[in-house]
Amino acid sequence: MKTTGGIAAVVIVLAAGALGWLYFEGRLDREKPVIQLDSDISAIGRKKDIGITFADERSGLSGLKVEIVQDNKPHLLAEETFPSRSTRQKVLRLSVEPLTLQMNNGPAVVRITARDASFFKNETVVSEQVRIDTVPPQVYVLCPVNYINQGGAGFIPYRTSKPAALSGVFVDERFYPGYNIVIGGKPTSVAFFALETGAAAATKIVIFARDNAGNETRTSMPFTIKPKKFRADKVNLSGTFLQQIMPEFQATIPQLQGKTPAEAFGYVNTTLREENAKTILSVCRKSINKRLWEGAFHRMRNAASMALFGDQRTYLVDGKPFGSSVHLGVDLASTAHAPIEAANHGIVVFAGPLGIYGNAVIIDHGLGLFSLYGHLSAIETTVGKNVKKEEKIGASGLSGLAGGDHLHFSILIDGQFVNPQEWWDPHWIEDNVMKKMAI
Repeated sequence: MKTTGGIAAVVIVLAAGALGWLYFEGRLDREKPVIQLDSDISAIGRKKDIGITFADERSGLSGLKVEIVQDNKPHLLAEETFPSRSTRQKVLRLSVEPLTLQMNNGPAVVRITARDASFFKNETVVSEQVRIDTVPPQVYVLCPVNYINQGGAGFIPYRTSKPAALSGVFVDERFYPGYNIVIGGKPTSVAFFALETGAAAATKIVIFARDNAGNETRTSMPFTIKPKKFRADKVNLSGTFLQQIMPEFQATIPQLQGKTPAEAFGYVNTTLREENAKTILSVCRKSINKRLWEGAFHRMRNAASMALFGDQRTYLVDGKPFGSSVHLGVDLASTAHAPIEAANHGIVVFAGPLGIYGNAVIIDHGLGLFSLYGHLSAIETTVGKNVKKEEKIGASGLSGLAGGDHLHFSILIDGQFVNPQEWWDPHWIEDNVMKKMAI
């Protein structure tokens, strides 16, 4: 009896050990696999890329299956089995093309199944209701005549046959987002865009729209580019100028330590200028979805225009060319530390040091339109503040790459510089913006 009891005890211990081992290994796992989609798939157009993550950390995955079902007819999109229990996670990326699958526009179901490798073969099934829509949106251009200056701003209102998830204007490869407003009691999209100073007849301007299902349309926009003449001059970088301006940059930029003033200027005029452009582009990526500005933009009081927008500068050191730049604003000079006022109503989105622009302020006027104020001696506003036209925001100065006390004033559309003189002109605004908003 003692021997039999001992054997039974050993068997119980071994069985308990085996069960413990199986539990530890996850074979007795009762938890179901996890399925996660990386994006919304409620609407599927002509082609929809889907990312799915399958995971089971305990017992591992044994199989997965993805299919799309319409009218009780399943279409297999992916199926995979895992012979070993070592697959704890699987990331699947696939494309759904309803036309290739001969599916109709209308409702369907994407069914995703995952099974684990436990004794219980736990299974998770996710069924996502989707809408097949392979019809791209139509774009209706509301202005058949559009004149745009080289280096200037363009504006176009348009409507789409269905709601657009994204729309806007492409100028060659540069995209300017559209904004949704109401014109004449009807939902309308509008987009500001910029033309480069060298824009030519070969420039392509198209209106782009993408619906919620991913279908895209590009529609040509009628336009005429009006040529503009821009000045070109040579700027002699004297030793006095370089000794006066460069120490400010050398004190804050480690790469300029030990460099001559001329070498420091070369870095500031190229690398730093490019970095500043990227910062400005990032700041101007988000704009409020309504027009904040009213009427012509305010010009600095009692100020003389110095450098103009589009001026092409060639810098000289000891009489030899030493770099170049294009001036992307208008320099306005008055008295030292003259008050600087907001050009129009808006929201301050940047206030601080900005490289070649020195102390600077950027204001969002809505619908992708911004103004920039550079070389300030003092900033008297803060990010997030709602400012009114002609409200004081600072004082003129010579911070940054400035040879004397003045204001550098710029107008930007989605981070791209355009000629500010257009926005000082009430007739230009009326003909090129306000009349189009009244359609």
